[in-house]
Amino acid sequence: MSSPAVLSEMSFFCQIARSPSLAAAAREMGLSAPAVTKRLAQMEARLEVQLLTRTTRRMQLTEEGEIYLMHARRILADIDDMERHVSNARRIPKGLLRVNATLGFGRNHVAPLLSRFRKRYPGVEVQLQLTVAPPPLTDGSYDVCVHFGEPPDARVIARPIAANRRILCAAPSYLEEYGEPKTLADLPKHTCIDIRHGEETHGVWRFLLGRKTSTVKVNVPMSTNDGEIAVRWAIEGHGIILRAEWDVARHVAASRLRQVLSRYRTYPADIYAVYPSRHQYAGRVIAFVDFLQEAFAGRVPGASWPHGGPGLQERAQA
Repeated sequence: MSSPAVLSEMSFFCQIARSPSLAAAAREMGLSAPAVTKRLAQMEARLEVQLLTRTTRRMQLTEEGEIYLMHARRILADIDDMERHVSNARRIPKGLLRVNATLGFGRNHVAPLLSRFRKRYPGVEVQLQLTVAPPPLTDGSYDVCVHFGEPPDARVIARPIAANRRILCAAPSYLEEYGEPKTLADLPKHTCIDIRHGEETHGVWRFLLGRKTSTVKVNVPMSTNDGEIAVRWAIEGHGIILRAEWDVARHVAASRLRQVLSRYRTYPADIYAVYPSRHQYAGRVIAFVDFLQEAFAGRVPGASWPHGGPGLQERAQA
C-alpha cells in the first residue's frame, strides 16, 4: 500500500478514535455511516487485526487498536513538525503532547500548568503520566519529561526549568519531643521517613561536604514510594524527611514543618525539561518547554500558582 494511502488511513483512524461512535465520526467527516464502516473494515482486513469492538451506539479500541492509534498520532505529529520546520512556518502548535512527571511535583505544579497550556493552545492534545521515577530516557514513551537533576544521557536535550535543592525537615511536634539534630552524626539517632526511588539504596542519605560525599545510614521505620504520603507522615510528627524544596516549602512557610541541619548541602536536584533530540523542532514540544520556563521564571518554592500573572495570561491566537 502506498505511503499517502497509509497516512490517510492513520488520519482516518485518529478521527474515529476521537469520536464516541462510528455514527458521530461519520457526521464529523461528512460521510455516511456505512462508508465509514466499510473503510474501517478494509483497514482491518489489510492489517489482519480488529482495531475496534463496536455497535451502532458505542465502540472501544482493542489492544491492537490502542497500539495503532499511539503510533499513528506520533507519526502524524512528526510529519507535521517536519513540514513546519522545513517551511519555517510560524504556526500554532498542535498534535499529541505526552508529558511525564513525578507524582507530587506533577500533581502540584505540572498539572496546573498543563491546564493553562491547553487553554493557550487548544490544538494540542495533552497526556500527563505521573510516575515514581522517570521512564528510560530513550524508550519513546513520552515527548517531554520534567526531571529532577541533570540527566546523564547525552542523547536527550535537557533545558533548565528551575533551581531546586533537597532539604531536611520535621514537624515542630517531633522536634519538641525528640530534639533537633545538630550534626549529621545525630541523624541515625532519630526516626526518619524515606522515599523509595527505583533502585536507590534504601535508608542511605547523601550529603556534600566540600568536594567529598558523606553518606548517612538513617533509621527508617516508615517508607513509601509516594513523596506526598511521606510529607504527610512528617507533618503528623513521625520523623525527619529529606525532600525537594519545591515539595515542602509551602509547609515550612506555614510552620507545619521546620528545616533542620540547613548548613549541610545535599546533592542538587534542579528541575529540567528533558526531551529526545528528534523533537528539537517539534512545535508542540518546544512551545511547552518555553511555557514551563516562562512560568517558573522568578518563582520561588512555596508560592502558590496565581490565577494569572506575567507570562501566564492566555493569549488569543490570531
